Parts: sequence; structure tokens; C-alpha cells
Amino acid sequence: MTPIVRFFIRACVTAACFAILPAMPGLAADLQPVSLDAEVQTLKGAVLDLNRELFMLEEELLYPANTQVAVFVSMDVGEFFALDSVQLRLDDKPVANYLYTEREVDALHRGGVQQLFLGNLKAGDHELVAIFTGIGPHGRDYRRGATLAFDKRIGAKYVELQISDKVSKQQPEFRVREWE
Repeated sequence: MTPIVRFFIRACVTAACFAILPAMPGLAADLQPVSLDAEVQTLKGAVLDLNRELFMLEEELLYPANTQVAVFVSMDVGEFFALDSVQLRLDDKPVANYLYTEREVDALHRGGVQQLFLGNLKAGDHELVAIFTGIGPHGRDYRRGATLAFDKRIGAKYVELQISDKVSKQQPEFRVREWE
């Protein structure tokens, strides 16, 4: 769904909300005198509730659970690799590029997990390629890739891009694994 279509849907829903809200019980002027500020606050609350429901409906329509694919990034230790960016390709099409800040890398070091990609994918065979860029051992530029060929079936698919240290080789290790 394009941004223009999303904007149009939200504009229509917002206009409908403002058309319906005055007819709602408790907002009618003839029931009891209500201050203008209280009425405005009530309207704001109702619009926020409707916007939240609209967002949830939009998520369900854009990313139905049976075609959903989510890709996450995690790090373990990270002494041999300082992450700078991740590029993600799905079936040889770029789907995500992410440039990390120091705070985000620090959060990953402390056990955080970042959702890098969320999208729809039809059932069948697919290939995921992740390219990691950063500073490797001895302060050198480092660029490595990891690949996962998988069979997407009906239902959500979750994939983790994991960066860890291989102490025996004193090198970073990049793995792509499916979550069950």
C-alpha cells in the first residue's frame, strides 16, 4: 500500500470520526453543559483511540500472519567486530539497509534484539543474504556475508542474524538461523 493510499485512508477515517463524534452520548450539548476544554479532551481521546485501532487494522492488512517474514539482528560479546551497518537482500532484492549508531550497537551488546525487516512473502523456496559491515580484528574494515536458503510455508517465519565471537580463531562469526 503506497503512502498516498495510507494517507487517504487515515484522512477518511479522521473525517468520519469528526462527523460521528458529536452524535455520541455524553458529548451532546443538550444533555448537560460541558466546558469546551473538557469536550476537546474527550474528542482528543476518542480520536487517539480510533487512530490506535486504525493502526492495528492497517498492520493486520499489510502483514497478515500467514505470509509474514520478520528478520532480527542480535550480537553476542562483539570483541572482534564493531558493527557499522547491515544490508539485507531477499530473493536477490534489497529489502533493508540499516546504519547503526553507537547507542544501538551498545544496546545489542547488552542483549538487545533489533527488528531489521518485516514483510510479506509467498510460500515457497527463498534465499536471504545479509551483508555485515564494520571494523574487524586489528582495526581493519570488515565486510562479510551470511546466507540462508529456506522454505516459506503458511504461517509466520522468523529469522535471526546473529553476530558472535569465535574465540578460537579470534574472528567474528555471522550466522543466520530460523526461529521455531
